[in-house]
Amino acid sequence: MYQQFYGLRELPFELTPNPKYLYLPRQHREALSTLVYGLSTAKGVTALVGEAGTGKTTLLHAALQAEQCRHVTCVYLMNPTLTRNEFVEMLASQFSLSPQAARSKATFLRELDAVLRERRARGQMTALLIDEAQSLSSELLEEIRLLANTETATEKLLSLVLAGQPELRDRLNETELRQLKQRVTLRCEIVPFTLQETAAYIAWRIRTAGGDAGKLFTREAVMLIYERTGGIPRTISVMCDNALLTGFGMGRQPVDYEMVLEVARDFDMSETRAREAGGLAVLDEVAAGNEATSLEAADVLTMPSMPTMPAVAAPDLTAVTPLEKTTDGPAEDAKANEPEMFNQSRTVRKFSFFGSR
Repeated sequence: MYQQFYGLRELPFELTPNPKYLYLPRQHREALSTLVYGLSTAKGVTALVGEAGTGKTTLLHAALQAEQCRHVTCVYLMNPTLTRNEFVEMLASQFSLSPQAARSKATFLRELDAVLRERRARGQMTALLIDEAQSLSSELLEEIRLLANTETATEKLLSLVLAGQPELRDRLNETELRQLKQRVTLRCEIVPFTLQETAAYIAWRIRTAGGDAGKLFTREAVMLIYERTGGIPRTISVMCDNALLTGFGMGRQPVDYEMVLEVARDFDMSETRAREAGGLAVLDEVAAGNEATSLEAADVLTMPSMPTMPAVAAPDLTAVTPLEKTTDGPAEDAKANEPEMFNQSRTVRKFSFFGSR
């Protein structure tokens, strides 16, 4: 709708899990590496935990498109609020088993074991991905535990990935689910973006859509977006899309603080709600004395061009493996991997996160 007005080839903030727009800060990159490792090597159960809107579904799609997973046949379950019988029926259909397998659990297990062994003999891996896994009933979690036992004497025949909100982590800590927790061999967690990552995320999506981020958002607008969204990627996209639509309706660009504030009011995104959503607001960082993100200290915030992100269809996972540990701490890593963002000079005012304007 507004692409031509802003010089874009396509809408940059759609909510579909399009790996083309995948932005990979360190934590997301490590989570993607772990998912690919778990899927491609049949490591049993892999757990991915993250707040709603932090990008779990997008990471799952990106992992499935990785070069290392080209031999993986995947069944993807997006709505796990099923009864035990519906769960068996769904899996029987997705694994192309007989109609009898959908009605009889004994037949289902016999045919599934035969299919998994036949695929493994051909050098193929089979995976079951369950999104929104925090909604699984205790009954289905027990079924998943039993499926995790599908194996030969030397290897697992079925990879399982459970992706869910922090409630999934809490459920796995319940005493009655301790046997399932013991089968979780890989675990990764993603959190909301920092202020730097929020600015880089916005710049990456705009640049991928063919636009110039420096001409679309002011630094004050980006800071307010971070403050009101708590760094949740999905909410950031919603606010940016509506802010661009507001600017288009007013015939003005770039999007400024007042436009974002109007969108925040329309969506009832107050500072309190951002904190309740699990993100860290800018004011929290100011209170902590973090000069790098302090509104008083950061009179001029600049964001030069983002480095090229790895192609999602074949993500560069050689540099970071799930078991790799870096010697640098978080502060050093951030300096090494994130673009320089803050310019403490108080003599120049007309700068944004994305360069001069």
